[in-house]
Amino acid sequence: MNLAAQINSVMAALILLTSFGLLVQRRMYALLHIFAWQGLFLSISTAIVGYVSGTHHLYISSVLTLVLKVILLPYILHILIIRLQIHKEVETTINVPTTMLIGIALVIFSYHLTSPIRELSTLVTRSTIAVALATVMLGLLMMITRKHAVTQIIGFLSMENGLFFAATSATYGMPLVVELGVGLDILIAAFIFGIFFFQIRTTFDGLDVDQMAKLKEED
Repeated sequence: MNLAAQINSVMAALILLTSFGLLVQRRMYALLHIFAWQGLFLSISTAIVGYVSGTHHLYISSVLTLVLKVILLPYILHILIIRLQIHKEVETTINVPTTMLIGIALVIFSYHLTSPIRELSTLVTRSTIAVALATVMLGLLMMITRKHAVTQIIGFLSMENGLFFAATSATYGMPLVVELGVGLDILIAAFIFGIFFFQIRTTFDGLDVDQMAKLKEED
């Protein structure tokens, strides 16, 4: 049990590290690779929690996360990047050092906010609740600080990873039916985003959010 808890803590640290990697990375293909690694660490963590808690449906959730977050969604986004011909570095609204400082502040806030829960909880995963909340906040920060629509979607998916990680850390996971429903919703959303991006590219000749905002102001 202690070894499994330690491995899970390592996975939590790696998930948090990939969240910071998504914040500082500006190349689109590298963002996809980091997101896939985050999904892999989340899948391993879910399987470990399933082993520790004896909750067998978490093994299915682990496989679902592996297929969806590590293989399918990065592949769909990779195809979108090729079709949309996105090759330049992605611009940010805030420079990288400032973004990192904000991210560190969010991590500290997450640990402070969840400290009462960690003290009262008897779960083996209580030490990773703060990391899960920090992952959610860092995903939201990525959505706010990126100008490109595709990178904002990656930030949204990273935030969803944090929510799923929080569920496994706080309650040993959601019911399997709910997890399957969420996984299907995310997959459908990925296809809808793809169609939406193609339509935006055709209409505005780009996916820069600032440019679209300027067009709206001119109207």
